[in-house]
Amino acid sequence: MIGKMTAGDVVCLTAAASVQFLRPIFARVIRELPDRHTYHGWVWIEGYQLNAAGDAVARRELYVLRAGVRLQALPVKRRRRPVRVG
Repeated sequence: MIGKMTAGDVVCLTAAASVQFLRPIFARVIRELPDRHTYHGWVWIEGYQLNAAGDAVARRELYVLRAGVRLQALPVKRRRRPVRVG
């Protein structure tokens, strides 16, 4: 079971977190939203949905079962080399 999620955490959300994630997604957490009332064990998080390259593609508010959330390490992005023009 994951503890409190903090800004920058990358999580994998599958059907274990909520039935809405039949296709797993990755998200980078902005923050938990503690002021929203939920059922025991559930939490609202605000974050960015990530694509396969680890880039943010959509900002989302997600309602998930904390026990189903998995911390995930994404591969480090390679820096692009500058391109000479002219």
